[in-house]
This record gives sequence, structure tokens and C-alpha cells, in this order.
Amino acid sequence: MANYPMEGGCRCGKVRLRINVPPILTMACHCRGCQRMTSSAFSLSAAIPTEGFAVTAGEPVIGGLHGAARHYFCGHCMSWMFTRPDGIDFFVNLRPTMLADPGIFSPFIETWTSEKLPWAKTPAVHSFEALPTMEAYEGLAKEYMERRDSLGIM
Repeated sequence: MANYPMEGGCRCGKVRLRINVPPILTMACHCRGCQRMTSSAFSLSAAIPTEGFAVTAGEPVIGGLHGAARHYFCGHCMSWMFTRPDGIDFFVNLRPTMLADPGIFSPFIETWTSEKLPWAKTPAVHSFEALPTMEAYEGLAKEYMERRDSLGIM
């Protein structure tokens, strides 16, 4: 079971963060951009309500995308820590691997499976060839939050 607050930080420890609430949705993104930014098959995200997220030490810098979303990194070790989607200020997409205990944040949905590497597998409950519609996100978040207790994330 998760215990809040949860602390975390970048690889070198110069930027630290805290979450005080559970995510509203967890995701894996298989798009080529995320593959390149992570040097892996996909990126992981936990959508944390903005009021439950804080940078507690250091100053993250913007890298990667600089438009529709802003990707924040540690300026020293260049760890990709979180993303703030432009025009959406009620959540922050945290890379859950920045947390001290990221294992409970299994992806509930996976996106951009049209660009997925053929051998990449996730335990996601829902898969989308691109992104779900904005209307679908509300239902997905509701379903995820209803399941959080059984997933050990509350």
C-alpha cells in the first residue's frame, strides 16, 4: 500500500519532489517521442492532481517538448521528471520512477500503440492506437480511481 506523502527525485538528487495524493490515472506512452526521450520502449506517467504535487528542492529545466506540453528535467543529470500539458493545470504527469517506491504505479492505460515496439508489453487494462478522446479520459480516470484500492495505490 502507498503511504503519502511520497518523496522522490532525479537520478543525482539535485531536484526533489513530493506527492501528497494518489494519481487520477497511470499510463504508458509508446510514441516515438517518448521512446527517444526515455531511451526505452515507452514512458510511464502518473497523473497527479496539481495541488498534491510539489518540487521541494532544486530547479527543474524545460527540455524535450517546449509547446503543447513542457517536459521538466533536472538540469544536472537530465532525468525527465514530469510534464505539464499546456492549458491543463489540474494535473501534472509525473514519471513515477522518480519516486522512492515506483512499483505500485502500474500503467492502467497505454497510448500510441500504433508506434509500439513489437516486443513491448505492459499490464495496461486499456490500449489506444493514438490518444483517447478528451471525453474518454473522464471515464478512464473514474474507472482507475474506483480500482485504486485493489491496486494498492490508496
